[in-house]
Amino acid sequence: MCGICGFTGADESDAFTLKAMCDIMAHRGPDGEGQYLDRGIALGHRRLSLIDLKNGNQPMVRASADKDAATTSPVVEEAETYTRGRFAIVFNGEIYNYQDLQAELRAQGWEFETNSDTEVLLVSYIAWGRDLLEKVRGMFAFAIWDAEKQELFCARDFFGIKPFYYTVADGARGPQFIFASEIKCILEHPAYERELNEEALEQYLCFQFSALPETFFKGIFKLAPAHCLTVRADGSIEDERYWIPRYDFDETRSREDTVEAIDAAMHDSVRYHNVADVEVGSFLSSGIDSSYMAACLAEENPAIKTFTVGFAEYEGEKDEIAWARELADQLEIENNSKTITEAEFWDVLERVQWHMDEPSADPSAVALYFVDQEAAKKVKAVLSGEGADEFFGGYRIYQVPFANEKLSWCPKPLLRGASKVARALKVRGANYLERASETAEDWYYTNANGVAFSAAERADLLKHPVAGPTPQELTAPVYAEVAGLDETTRMQYVDLYFWLVGDILLKTDKMSMAHSLESRVPFLDKEVFDVSRTIPTPLKADSEQTKITLREAAMRAIPRDWAQKEKLGFPVPVKSWLKQDKYYEQVKSWFTSEQAERFFDTGKLMRLLDDHRAGLADNTRKIWIIYMFLMWYKIYFVDKTVPEKPAVS
Repeated sequence: MCGICGFTGADESDAFTLKAMCDIMAHRGPDGEGQYLDRGIALGHRRLSLIDLKNGNQPMVRASADKDAATTSPVVEEAETYTRGRFAIVFNGEIYNYQDLQAELRAQGWEFETNSDTEVLLVSYIAWGRDLLEKVRGMFAFAIWDAEKQELFCARDFFGIKPFYYTVADGARGPQFIFASEIKCILEHPAYERELNEEALEQYLCFQFSALPETFFKGIFKLAPAHCLTVRADGSIEDERYWIPRYDFDETRSREDTVEAIDAAMHDSVRYHNVADVEVGSFLSSGIDSSYMAACLAEENPAIKTFTVGFAEYEGEKDEIAWARELADQLEIENNSKTITEAEFWDVLERVQWHMDEPSADPSAVALYFVDQEAAKKVKAVLSGEGADEFFGGYRIYQVPFANEKLSWCPKPLLRGASKVARALKVRGANYLERASETAEDWYYTNANGVAFSAAERADLLKHPVAGPTPQELTAPVYAEVAGLDETTRMQYVDLYFWLVGDILLKTDKMSMAHSLESRVPFLDKEVFDVSRTIPTPLKADSEQTKITLREAAMRAIPRDWAQKEKLGFPVPVKSWLKQDKYYEQVKSWFTSEQAERFFDTGKLMRLLDDHRAGLADNTRKIWIIYMFLMWYKIYFVDKTVPEKPAVS
């Protein structure tokens, strides 16, 4: 929907800083800009208008806590033209049930001047306070200022769909709480001094994404999903977790009733996610998630536009584009596709890393950049399938506990010994034997497991390791919250707090907003989760299949071939590209650079690259993790400039 920013301890002399923070994230909202300055607060907003196109501008101000108070939406060129009030809000996201909430508030006597979800959110806070978070349905990051209390209330949605970054810095008038939708906005504030957080680098090598509450920028933090902050006049900050996902398996419900519940929840969610005053499109890949979602949306709007990308390397095969076109033909809906060339992929890498704010080693972020770019040519919002795997047991790695059960008769020490022998002899099965000898807490911490660096490997590779916690130590408190559940569910739960929010949703937001496009995620809906959390694990995954009942629900809307298709992820041919002379030399130049020398044993970096090229090992992910960090570091700490945006083809 937009981008937000702001800071406490402000006065009208801070207009230039606030404008700079807004300008650096203009890509998040090209349709409007607003700044609000009052005693103690500065709020900024860039708008991508989707609901109440004429009247939904921000920051939005309400004069008082009276039910009939007027609401204004200042969009200002000069600071002196804004309208003051007791309450002011900046909000990024969508409240999908805002019309329901507005009707409830009207029945209580509250008056509205717009038909925007922003005003509903603001009035909900005035009416219900923090309890509004129990009523809203949507994706959001927002900040509400109460001038009378000199208090700022901030919140992030249940699953972390929308980002919220913050820091506390020493400003000219004392400590300042500074927040924004993107880190690059905070970097524009003169009170913050840019410094690398080397502990974040250490964890990144294992996770392939930024896994700590503190970002790669020292002192800048991420507000956790389902958390809210209250920043008070005395400088104190209260951080509260307002919602916790709980599992409560319904063992009495029949399989057919489970399938029916999933289908009803998905249709309901897609209907709510289609609420907008502009056209909403959908991504469409070869997988079940986007195929099912697009089919549900087509029932709401048969004229929908869908969008797909693939790679030239896979032309001639039945790739993403071929699968999507065939399904679109069967559903009689429009499909727009693009084949990404290898030159386009490599040319856009620096721009992608700049938009991501922190280094991301997921090559599919680049594919997302291009499909978002294609969608933005025709629509302002799209539906995307993130969250289905975490909710319904979609990753093949979730099947490992079922395979391990076959060796449950064998003593654990014997399995560990057999694993070491198999690894020493370089025969297949070492990982299987090792995992069978351990619990999920021991070996599973992210979907990068097995291809990223281990804690021992990162210590060996880094010149100056900071001896931070191991991935197992970092994830242990999350595992502890679901200690009594089965291993597969524990893996799903830890993914909600690490993989989903740290990788999947971050690239979803940053890549779509790079093109002023809103990405909506119907699977990541409170009501959908309320169904998924009741489904017993054997109806989600077993040794033979993943997303068992979700697939059966999907077959009500799409053909069996799509509903039962094996999950492949997004195939990006980086593995083969890194063996080509051109890209080998390109990465080599980074691995032997001054930046690489500062952080890593470059001899070991080159061994990774050379072994991969020679076919001695598949080091694709490890190479990419290092390569993307070095590129990101050069952008943000060496050049400190915005990489040029490649031309749109």
